[in-house]
Amino acid sequence: MARVRKLITPLLALVALAALALTASGCGTTDADPQRGRTLFIQKCSECHALAQAGAVGQIGPSLDHAFAAAREEGNDSDTIEGVVKAQVEYPRESNGNPAVSMPADLVTGQDLDDVAAYVGEWAGVPGAAPPKVAGGPGAQVFANNSCAGCHTFVAAEAGGVTGPNLDEELQGEDQSHVEEMIVNPNAEIVKGYPPNVMPQNYEQLLSAKEIEDLAKYLIENAAGGGKSKG
Repeated sequence: MARVRKLITPLLALVALAALALTASGCGTTDADPQRGRTLFIQKCSECHALAQAGAVGQIGPSLDHAFAAAREEGNDSDTIEGVVKAQVEYPRESNGNPAVSMPADLVTGQDLDDVAAYVGEWAGVPGAAPPKVAGGPGAQVFANNSCAGCHTFVAAEAGGVTGPNLDEELQGEDQSHVEEMIVNPNAEIVKGYPPNVMPQNYEQLLSAKEIEDLAKYLIENAAGGGKSKG
């Protein structure tokens, strides 16, 4: 019975949130664009949440794959999860009584919210989900897999994030070992105007040595003016 209660409780919460979403947003959307939602998710949500298909590894908020895996396994469809996501974004709850680590109000609204919710509803908790393959070699794939585009601008990857430094500007003329150190120890040298502790500190554990090497090489070779000395 205890095991049954553990399964039922989160599912009841899921249903309640879905009902709230439908009440707040009508009967759902017919024009949501999940692909656009993926881009918005990477830009707006990946810093805090993990989601495998987005390559997101955020640890501030809950992993969306873990949060919805059981519900999906129990037969809840993407539309239900989409509704829950919309309700959670529209009515964010304070996390452990700490506003500093809680989702801000109006993070995405209107069509942006429709698109993000549709994307998360399609992919959260899907077994084996992974980022789509990208051109540019293994380093480009590492960049995509780990949602670097959510924080950084990097033209070669069509990335326009602004949470972290513009890599086209900051990596011109850098050498391999220095860029690798930036990846695994981001607080060692912080670009002026940016706070510490924004970039995840655990890439050395999340990535293999080969992945770190490939990523650094990709960044150096493709940064605007790559290969030229700073000066």
